[in-house]
Amino acid sequence: MSTKAAQQETASAKLIARWEQICQKLAALTDEMPANKFHYKPIESLRTFEEVLRHVAFWNYYVADSARGETPNDTANELSKEEFPTKTAVIKVLRRSAADAAGALKEHPERLTPALTEMVVTFIEHNCEHYGQLAVYARLNGIVPPASRN
Repeated sequence: MSTKAAQQETASAKLIARWEQICQKLAALTDEMPANKFHYKPIESLRTFEEVLRHVAFWNYYVADSARGETPNDTANELSKEEFPTKTAVIKVLRRSAADAAGALKEHPERLTPALTEMVVTFIEHNCEHYGQLAVYARLNGIVPPASRN
């Protein structure tokens, strides 16, 4: 393996590990929020806890499609409440969408061009921003996020 290929493999692995890390943090926080608080939002103009998660899952699928070289859907901005109405359904799709994106990134690490890498970094940031938002929602409901414990 050439040095350049080894460096690409290492960079890809690090990027994918960061993706998986934030997705795991989101899933762990989601597990902690009681089902009766999934409709919670601190003020009227914000999304509810569950709306944020359906939004994140939608864009996770966008990352997966992009990583596969497919044209992603970017029209809805959020998965539908009708299709994912419960905490169980939301958690399942959040985990599935995160795993789908990670799997797509792992399938063809050579596709991680500078442009795709930049897009993935943008969505890692996106998920981190929403993790921070949901961590505040959790704390407002007396829940210490799992990543903040100890």
